Amino acid sequence: MNFEQFLAVLWARKKIILMTMTTIFLIVTVITFRTTKIYSAETTVLVDVKSADPVAGMLSGALLMPGYMATQVDIINSQRVAQRAVKMLNFDKVPSLVSAWQEATSGKQSLESYYGKVLNGSLIVTPPREGNVITIAYSSPDPKAAAAVANIFAQAYIATNLEMLVDPARQYTDWFAVRAKQVRERLEKAQQALSAAQVAKGIVSVDDRLSTENYRLSELSTQYTQIEVQKSDAKSHQQSAESDMQTNPDVLNNGVILSLRSIIISAEGKLQEASNELGPNHPQIKQQKAEIETLKAKLLHEMDNVRASLSASIKINEQKETEVLAALEAQKKRMLELKQQHDELAVLTTDVTNAQRDYDALTLRQNQSELESQNQQTNITVLTPADLPLRAASPKKMSNMILSIFIGLFLGIVVALVREMGDRRIYGKGNLTDLGIPILGILRPARKPPSRWGPSRWLPAGKSLSIWRPVRKLTVRLAFWRRRKPVS
Repeated sequence: MNFEQFLAVLWARKKIILMTMTTIFLIVTVITFRTTKIYSAETTVLVDVKSADPVAGMLSGALLMPGYMATQVDIINSQRVAQRAVKMLNFDKVPSLVSAWQEATSGKQSLESYYGKVLNGSLIVTPPREGNVITIAYSSPDPKAAAAVANIFAQAYIATNLEMLVDPARQYTDWFAVRAKQVRERLEKAQQALSAAQVAKGIVSVDDRLSTENYRLSELSTQYTQIEVQKSDAKSHQQSAESDMQTNPDVLNNGVILSLRSIIISAEGKLQEASNELGPNHPQIKQQKAEIETLKAKLLHEMDNVRASLSASIKINEQKETEVLAALEAQKKRMLELKQQHDELAVLTTDVTNAQRDYDALTLRQNQSELESQNQQTNITVLTPADLPLRAASPKKMSNMILSIFIGLFLGIVVALVREMGDRRIYGKGNLTDLGIPILGILRPARKPPSRWGPSRWLPAGKSLSIWRPVRKLTVRLAFWRRRKPVS
């Protein structure tokens, strides 16, 4: 079937098409005018994703996730928000609604759950395309109810969002409180163990005592070193005194010996002068010799004293060395004991420090969670509350009627084609050609004489009027209506 045949079929079945289109138009029109008017109220809420947490003072990472806005839309459509809206609307205090709920569920389902599903059926939540504004629309036959329910849903959503933030914080607060109590008990036990160890060992501060004992050990070590040096020097001087007493440093540095030596030298000089004048048996010469012998005896005695003092010094240094070495060993032993005590107390101190740090951290998190549990602020704000709708959202009369015309036309064409398939007709030579029937000739209807109202007078000579046939028919009809006869 080509396009020309298709138009011929439509023209032949125009009555069916018109009847179908008219029927559909009337049905849609009646339904449209008899349908209850539905009013839709919209409220918009702003979700501020850039606001910082007032307790933590920092931006939450969940607000920046790509699916955050989609999650908020799902929350609005959830039963939790719907049931909260039912509670806020006080449906349980309306006897008619309670009776309808009893009849529908027989009490097997909660009133909030039942009417929450009913409200969700008329709720439309539109997510934002690029911004952070969510549109909440509710449809109802009553415009006041539509506006009220839309606003209540926005409030229920904000309250639910705040509750979802506060409830985990309250649970965390209780958990942190229990955990902090346990850690506090562990801290008290560690402090008691540390105090008991300090009392048992008589140590107030391990580090201070260890520093003091370490200083004493350093002093003893220095004394021991000095005594060894002194002992070595004394032995060296003793060996020098035994080999040559005259060149011994102690002898050379002794004041008494130096004085005696100078006196002896002076007395010997005087004796030499007196010997030049007096004889050897002169009483003065003998007296001077006796004095010189006495001085030499004192000098030898003093040298013996120096030698004896060197021996005594060696013995004293050896005794001091023994005492200092014993004290040094005792101090080393005391230091080892103190280090062992320091290690034991360090372990106990570490336990106290760790318990204190854990307790401080838990206390800080508990206080933060407690503040979060008392939070009354959220990042969601009602941007535009729903107003009373003045016009019904549905049914849309003009749109439905125009649409019914197109639908009726389409169905009429379909019906016409179905009828044509059941009852084929021949509308021209094209149909015969399709059926394979040879065409012997074409009989055309006789031409009517041209009318003075027709277009023939404007045609060139020899041209056919076939293309002007529709115009000619219209002209003839107009002439008939004017009761004028065509001119032959």
